[in-house]
Amino acid sequence: MLKNLVTDCLGKRDITSTNMAITSHSRNGQLDIARKLFDEMPQRTVVSWNTMISAYSKCGRFEEGLNVLSSMHFNNVKLNETTFCSGLSATARLPSYYAGKQLHGLVLRSALESFQLVGSALLYFYANCYEIEEARQVFNDLHEGNGLLWSLMLVCYVQCNLLDDALDVFNRMPARDIVAWTAVMSGFSKRDGGFEKSLELFCLMRRRGEAEPNEFTLDCVIRACGRFAALLEGKTVHGLAIKYGFEFEHSISGALIDFYCSCKSIDDGKRAYLGVSNPSMSDSNSLIEGLLGGGRIEEAELVFNGLVKKNPTTYNLMIKAYSLAGRFEDSVKLFLKMPQKVLASMNTMISVYSRYGNLNKAFELFEVTKEERNTVTWNSMISAYIHNNQPENALELYISMHKLSVEKSRSTFSSLFHACSCLGSLRQGQLLHAQLAKTPLASSVYVGTALVDFYSKCGSVTDAQSSFINILNPNVAAWTALLNGYAHHGLCSEAILLLENMVNQGIKPNEATFVGVLSACAHAGWVNEGMRYLRLMKEIYGIELTMEHFTYAVDLLGQSGHIQEAEEMIKEMPFEPDSVVLGALLKACCLWLDVEVGERVAQKMVDMNPKSIFAYVIMSNIYSGIGRWKDKIKVRQILRDLEVKKDPGCSWVEVDNKVCVFSVEDRSHRCYNIKNLQVSST
Repeated sequence: MLKNLVTDCLGKRDITSTNMAITSHSRNGQLDIARKLFDEMPQRTVVSWNTMISAYSKCGRFEEGLNVLSSMHFNNVKLNETTFCSGLSATARLPSYYAGKQLHGLVLRSALESFQLVGSALLYFYANCYEIEEARQVFNDLHEGNGLLWSLMLVCYVQCNLLDDALDVFNRMPARDIVAWTAVMSGFSKRDGGFEKSLELFCLMRRRGEAEPNEFTLDCVIRACGRFAALLEGKTVHGLAIKYGFEFEHSISGALIDFYCSCKSIDDGKRAYLGVSNPSMSDSNSLIEGLLGGGRIEEAELVFNGLVKKNPTTYNLMIKAYSLAGRFEDSVKLFLKMPQKVLASMNTMISVYSRYGNLNKAFELFEVTKEERNTVTWNSMISAYIHNNQPENALELYISMHKLSVEKSRSTFSSLFHACSCLGSLRQGQLLHAQLAKTPLASSVYVGTALVDFYSKCGSVTDAQSSFINILNPNVAAWTALLNGYAHHGLCSEAILLLENMVNQGIKPNEATFVGVLSACAHAGWVNEGMRYLRLMKEIYGIELTMEHFTYAVDLLGQSGHIQEAEEMIKEMPFEPDSVVLGALLKACCLWLDVEVGERVAQKMVDMNPKSIFAYVIMSNIYSGIGRWKDKIKVRQILRDLEVKKDPGCSWVEVDNKVCVFSVEDRSHRCYNIKNLQVSST
């Protein structure tokens, strides 16, 4: 009997030492050795099984950990609370809803659900699988006396963006620590219009003294201030970060750089950056992006060139910046120098090449990405065709994208509706609209605005109205698109009424909105209304008048016969007139046969551009209208000397959902010879 007791003790000692060896090897990343020791064990306790499951989970090999758990159950080893916690954690991290539900069933059979850690693991699993009702049920059954479950339920609601529910749990919590306060603040800071609530909670926490903010709390609030460009509030939180000694924490310094750059306070952003002993790539990228956003490309170059390490994001920022600044060659050089050309870099360069009209290079890159291209790649190439006046190719590319079942984004549809409006293809746009209706993007304000614009330009105002109504929360761009549609079709009363409704809804009109309003007034000849809105722009809405506003105002005055007032308006503009605004006045002079003003305006246009065909043609018409034939002949002679050739007009017709463009005596169409044969046979 003594011998058996000694053998049992030695056996238990061997099991314990093997369990410790498994743990040690797994910590060192030697999982294969740990598994070999586990497989060779003649006897295993529940601790042995749990040790192996935990080893796999800690190394992120969750499926293998669950396989060990499955073998454990198959070998009739009783699962304990540690087993369930590890298993539920693994199913949550995968996530695997089916495996987690099976474990939940075993938990119920083992009557271990009331254990605090097991209940918390169950809630964590359902939260990660976004099974909110299941999580709520676990919480309701087990939350009494379990403080951890309150925090987990709060985080669960925040993750699922159910912030009202999160706030309800937060307000009922028996005790609130800094984790709870930070979680609910973070949730509101990411919601549109939730910044004020987030800041209110932060102030409430400090006033009540329930918890001291840590670096995560301050990071959350500072970044929220950056997202909403709340410079004053952000500076106050910066002061608190200094007070609590977190200013030079990496997360806080990164948040400060991002905050100041987002608020266009670039110099403060630079100071925050220079205060970091070893800035991360994210910090450097935030500063470079801020400098570029502020138009300080040379300073961004200095930071970029001074970096020892650069990631693809850093290169992409500079490539885009060079392109937008017109430095196409620098964009190409930097792209070619990139040590690692990731897909995002390829997508960027497709856009860069297309912006400068090099479609062949853009398409070459598109072909290079054949094995890895994503939605952005397809969108970039579609936009490239549209930007270079090839909307037919854009639509053909979309057909290929659709056949390959590539996921569409809001940019896909908005670009394609623009292509359809360029072609004037109502039928093609309607087919796309039918495909859009099957996606979650149907109520997107971004796509809805493009749809309103498309229908307006293709002459279907009723469809434009319906598309506007279907937008969930129309913004100023959506309202403006419909208003422009009304103006374009001469529905001036409707346009003005829409402006009033827009203001009543609390939407502030912008520069583009008033372009539509002035256009509508010009169509109707409503001089007094147009001049009134021109005054309101600056007096009420604080909008500075642009050249486009002056052009429509001059057109409105000129078309209504107020030629002198239109000329005076041009003289009083805060900038030099361009050919467009002068052209608007010259057209009015032609309408009213005002030769005196017409000659002055035409002379200005010719001084700007000696080959201004428009000025000569209009003056020829004015001279003809008042019977000054000699002057007309002189102008016509100038046009002949300029060797002016009128661009041929063209028409288009839609056949089999394809738009065919043709002009007089056009022999380029594939059906030309067939038609010719038919004509000769008759």
